[in-house]
Amino acid sequence: MWARFTSHLYVRIWLAVVATVVVLTFLVGAAWRLSVDPPQLPIREVLVHNAAGEVIGTAQTKPDRKLGEDLEFDVVTNDGQTLNLLLPRPKRPPGNSWIRLPFGFGFGWMLGLVGLAVALGAYPVMRRLTLRLEALQRGVERWGAGDLSARVNASGSDEVAFLAERFNHAAERIESLMNSHKSLLANASHELRSPLARIRMGLELMGVDPASPQRLEIARSINELDQLIDEILLASRLDAKQADAEPFETLDLTGLAAEECSRVNAELQAEQASGQELGMGVANNGHSLTVQGSPRLLRRLIRNLLENARRYGRGDISLELTQIRVGKQQRAVIKVHDRGPGVPAAQRERIFEPFYRLPGASEREGGVGLGLALVKSISERHGGTVHCEARPGGGASFIVELPVAA
Repeated sequence: MWARFTSHLYVRIWLAVVATVVVLTFLVGAAWRLSVDPPQLPIREVLVHNAAGEVIGTAQTKPDRKLGEDLEFDVVTNDGQTLNLLLPRPKRPPGNSWIRLPFGFGFGWMLGLVGLAVALGAYPVMRRLTLRLEALQRGVERWGAGDLSARVNASGSDEVAFLAERFNHAAERIESLMNSHKSLLANASHELRSPLARIRMGLELMGVDPASPQRLEIARSINELDQLIDEILLASRLDAKQADAEPFETLDLTGLAAEECSRVNAELQAEQASGQELGMGVANNGHSLTVQGSPRLLRRLIRNLLENARRYGRGDISLELTQIRVGKQQRAVIKVHDRGPGVPAAQRERIFEPFYRLPGASEREGGVGLGLALVKSISERHGGTVHCEARPGGGASFIVELPVAA
């Protein structure tokens, strides 16, 4: 609790001011006490004269006299008599309500009140300063979360206002650049798809054998280029984190996985609430695994994983769908297994980078190097993670974890 309270900047500044006031109070009080209460009081002497002005007796105060005590003298006259002379301390005038402290005459009490007043007065000043810093922090967090239109209040003429103004200027420039980038991609995709459509139409009108290698190669290149354009556009929208790009809804992940597995003839293993597993074509009896997300994006995530496994795997591929608990949260786990050559441990992070291919990968195998990068972007968009592991017996396993819908 205390660590959470002192984590705020205004609290740390205020505590620093209070600590400074406390230390200053004690130092001033100690200096005052040394000045009015020395370690040993000086010895006072009294002389008693007669009417003729002659000294008839002398006396000194006791050496162990303490501060605040009455002055007392034992006067011994010349004729041997001993007289006791007592000088009581004067009483304080009425109306003086200062509380006497060891520092002397209420000075310590006055210092304590001053310190308390400074501490109380410093808090709103520090809080006002750090409120502006917290507003700047919230604006930066909103902007960093993908809201490029977020701006902060730049009113004032101090350093905080200058920093807010510089941030707004930088955010405006970056938003403009991102909008230009998205516009360029959209226009480029439109301009590229038009000649692709003409090429495809011209290829169909050519009197060439549909099974000829040249025609098949041209058709494959056209499809690959069309897929590249589509994936580049989707990747740019996911990187920009457009709020209206893909609306979220509650969807049946089991049914979605079953549909995609049927496309590539992959085996589906879905763990149900009863502990049974479902194969393809078997009803789930209401025990589907539901998540909150975009149907289009999650379909693309599963399809890319299955196509990647089919493209680079050797033999059967399978998709395993389970549910686990991580802390207090339930998470859906999608595992796609293949029987391919596997992924070296040093490359298991890099394969999720855009346009990255494993050394030795052939272009004849298809793919443009964006499939796994889209899987990572889509999983992060849904609050999940993805990683690659080695599969026992050979091959690779791609594992995606997503939050389960409440």
